[in-house]
Order: sequence, then C-alpha cells, then structure tokens
Amino acid sequence: MSQKTTSVLPVVLAAGLGTRMKSRKPKVLHDLCGRPMLDYVLDAAREVSNRRPLVIYSPATSVVAETFAAEADFVLQPEPRGTADAVRAAMEVVPEDVSEVLVLSGDVPLVQSDLLAELIDIRRARNAAMALVAVHSVAPEGLGRVVRSEDGGQVLRIVEHKDATADELGIEEINAGVYAFDAAWLRGRIGDVKRSQVSGEFYLPELVKLAHDDRRPVVSLEVEDDGTLAGINDRAQLAAAEMELRLAINARHMLAGVTFVDPARTYVDITVELAQDVVLDPGVVLRGSTKIGEGTRIGAGSQIIDTVIGRDCYIWASILERSEVEDEVQIGPFSHLRPGASIGRKARLGNFAEVKASRLEAGVQQHHFSYIGDAEVGERTNVGAGTITCNYDGVRKHRTKIGKGVFLGSDTMLVAPVVLGDGARTGAGAVVTKDVPAGMLALGVPARLRKPREAVVPDAAGAVPAAGVVPVAGALPAAPGAVEASNRAKR
Repeated sequence: MSQKTTSVLPVVLAAGLGTRMKSRKPKVLHDLCGRPMLDYVLDAAREVSNRRPLVIYSPATSVVAETFAAEADFVLQPEPRGTADAVRAAMEVVPEDVSEVLVLSGDVPLVQSDLLAELIDIRRARNAAMALVAVHSVAPEGLGRVVRSEDGGQVLRIVEHKDATADELGIEEINAGVYAFDAAWLRGRIGDVKRSQVSGEFYLPELVKLAHDDRRPVVSLEVEDDGTLAGINDRAQLAAAEMELRLAINARHMLAGVTFVDPARTYVDITVELAQDVVLDPGVVLRGSTKIGEGTRIGAGSQIIDTVIGRDCYIWASILERSEVEDEVQIGPFSHLRPGASIGRKARLGNFAEVKASRLEAGVQQHHFSYIGDAEVGERTNVGAGTITCNYDGVRKHRTKIGKGVFLGSDTMLVAPVVLGDGARTGAGAVVTKDVPAGMLALGVPARLRKPREAVVPDAAGAVPAAGVVPVAGALPAAPGAVEASNRAKR
C-alpha cells in the first residue's frame, strides 16, 4: 500500500447543492452519525496524503467553505457545469510540485482510505494517465457504465446513463467516480474535454478517450458493490448509509467491550467514546462529544448529548445535554440535565428532576419534581419535592448558593439571589427571599427565620436527636413535657 505523501493532492467535488435532498442545506453538510458527510471524505483523503484536501464549491454551496475552512483549501467553480469543469477550476491552483491528483466526490462518505491507496498504487505501477474504480453492481440505474474492450481488459470509455444506448444500459459495471491522475497529463488535457451534446455538461470520464488518443494507459480497480462507494442523493439514501455506518460503529464498540442489548435500536454517533463494560439498553441515543466511563449503564429511553459521564453510573429514561456527571451517580427516570449542569459523586436525581447551569456536590439528593437553575448545591443536601430556584426576575438571571447538609422542605421557593448556609432548613411551602444563616430554619410566606428545635425520641439512655436532623449549636432546648407529649401522641 502507498505511504502518505505530499506528491498526491486530494481534490473533492462539492459544488452541487443536491436538489434531490430537497433542502436549503448543501448535500455534503447533511449529518451522518453525528458528522457532516463531507467530514468522512476528508478523513479518507488525509489518510493517503499529507496535503490539505482541495474542495471545489459553487456559489450555492459557499457555506461548505465556511464550515470546513480550518480543514481544507477551497476553489470556486463559478457556474457548476459538470465534473470536468470542476476539476479544471481546481487545476488552476494545483501547485507545480504535485505529481498525482486524487479526485473524490463529497457525497460518497463511506469511501475507504485503503481503496484510495490501492488505486494510487495501480496507477503508478502502470504509469497510467488515469486510474478509476469500477464497481460490479446489480442496480446500476442512473450511473455511468464502464465500456470495455472485447476481451474485457481495457476501459474504452465511460458512458453517462442519460447518454447511453440500450445495449450500454445493460452493462452492470459502473463508474464509482473515484479517480487517480498523472497530474502533469491532467493539467495539459483537462481543458480539452468537450461539452456533452445531451446534457450540456463537461464530464470527467471523457478523459478516458483523451488518454487513449495520447496512447497512455487507463487502468481500473475492480471491486464488488459493498455499499461503501454509494453516492447519497436523497434522504432515503442518507438513511441507508446511516444504518450501515451505525451498525459498523456499534460493532466496533462491542468488540472493545461494550454491551449493546439491542444494537439495531441503539444510536451512537461516531464521535462518542465508550469505556469497557458500559451497557446500553434499547432505545438509547448518544450524540456528539459524549464520553461514558467504565461500568456505567444507560437505560432505555435515554438521550445523552455532548455530556461526560463517569464510572458506575446509572442513567435511566432521561435527557442529558452538555453536562458532566461524576462517578456512581443515579439519574432518572425522566430527569433532565440542561447545559451547564455538573453532578457530583454519588448524587441521586429522580423523577422529573431538572438541573440547569448548576453544580450539585457529592451526595446531593434531588429525587422528584424539582428545578435547580443557576445554583450551587452543597454536598449531602436534600432537595424536597417541588423545590424551585426562582432564578429569573424577568430581566436577569440570579444565582442561588446552598450550603452543605441543607434540608429543603417540599415546595420550597428560593428567590434568587439568595444564600443558605450549611445545615440550614426550610419548611414545606416556604418562600425564601432572604439569606438563611447556617443552621437556621426558614418558615412561611415570605419565610421567617428561627432556630429549629432538635427532634428527640426516648431510648434506654434518654433523649437523642432524631436520625437525619442536623444538630445546630445554640438551638433552643425541647419545651418541657414535649417528649412526653410526643410519646402520648404516638401511643
């Protein structure tokens, strides 16, 4: 196989808008498993050349040049008039030290770099003017046919579908649209391609005839139709390519130690990173730059987008967007982490818990029906059902800071900006509009502050604080007879 070299310049055709996609977006920018399809073609090109690919675009696809400005060089084809006209525009800027030109189509995203390397090797071995990839296809409709000599050895010409005779339409060998050229020969001959009398376009395969006129070999790399050279022209073909690529992605992860309970119903972008012993249940969708740590299970119905998740977590039927989750966290069902959420180790988030642009420290419990936004929540704090940080005053967002070991009663409203000190508590339905010092209790609407009494229960040694109550220095003692009254009530 060829080694990467600066002698080869990859040229990628991306000037067509792709009208059959029926989209305002250029065809090559449509996503395929999390990346624009042009991304895959550029990746394959970079595997065989150390030069930046040269992408040909048109005024209708100018957004392509803007999107990939950092990854390729570009040349404008002012008026799309066919593939030969596109390559002619490219050759005007190809450096003189380039000895080989590799031509690819931006809408063939599954093309493999090893095939490109083999094509380059074949052209070099025969010192051919050009080499092309020929595919044996059982469904050649709409594609250019490869016409060979009687003995089948030489490629005589390529006939476009719309120009082909009835006999030529019966040929099952098609042109894949992938070429390697002798750059010096191409530079001298690309301007001699004649316009098609049928379509009015300039076709790149017309160079086959010009090579024969110059007594230069035209060679072919013959391959079976495995789907990797299929062009994408409409949404149905895009979906078929997505399915093929998704199954390949899933297989790669499974071989690396990831469990897919049902690979056919699990959707993982090519950009996602999964550690060993990750388990993915059916219906899971993992998008973008998501990373998932060892031993974590993503339960059915979860969607994870651009989020980093630690080890030994369990995420169930929840949506996580642009967030981070540390080790041993449980989330779900029906939780929602919005952008900027950061969840500490061993935290628990349950039914309809929502977090946005907030940090929840280790051991925080936020089990159900609650919203934490623009906040800092200290470790071991309990967020009661219905708790809301009222972070937006209609004009600006404000922060809420909650200390360690805080107990937030059900239906607490925290009207930001507000600070709750370590060990603070709120009663059910409290509307907190002012800071609550450490260890204090906030009750009512609007909330008033008081020192909480320590709940006590009798045991063999006497009264002790009840489990889960945070002792507060200076708290009022239990009222006389309170313990006895409490015991009578329980009896």
